[in-house]
Amino acid sequence: MKLGVSSLLAVGLWVIPAAAGAQYVAETSAAPPAKAASCTPCHGEEGRSSTPLIPILAGQSARYLYLQLRDFQAGRRSDPQMSPMAAGLSRDEMHALTDWFSTRRPPPQTFVVDPEKARLGKQKADETLCTMCHLGGFAGQNEIPRVAGQNPAYVMKQLQDFKAQRRTNDAGNMTAVSRTLSDADIENLAHYIAGL
Repeated sequence: MKLGVSSLLAVGLWVIPAAAGAQYVAETSAAPPAKAASCTPCHGEEGRSSTPLIPILAGQSARYLYLQLRDFQAGRRSDPQMSPMAAGLSRDEMHALTDWFSTRRPPPQTFVVDPEKARLGKQKADETLCTMCHLGGFAGQNEIPRVAGQNPAYVMKQLQDFKAQRRTNDAGNMTAVSRTLSDADIENLAHYIAGL
């Protein structure tokens, strides 16, 4: 029995790090779903947004993206552009979009990171235990977003919205964390995350 348990543990040790470190599924050449064309004007080609306040969808977990679309559709999350876009999507269309975007490779971040702000951001991230949910390297998991390399202006806006309770579709987790952050902390975190 010991041999069997040891073997299972050894296999588990090899499997868990690989899964935890995966930031996105290998990019495929599959054609985009029909509805993806309506995402391109804002989110960029294949979800690789270069617009500061628009999030990068490429490489995000399908589960997270699906839940956000569902929340926009149900009114649990609100945005003047996204709420109407999500309103008419069927469940199958949402799954097709989110599955496809999750397989796209995120673009390299072109934002120029301030090294001192990034250093302070890492300290704040360590202090607030961000990787407990977002994982090491901020790769995300399931319904927790991948924020590594995300557009910093978008990260700052989301943290400010959580802090001010303008965004509340996370069961209060980010509201509780962001409540402890100063404006400088938020800016520093955005610099740190953008550089990952």
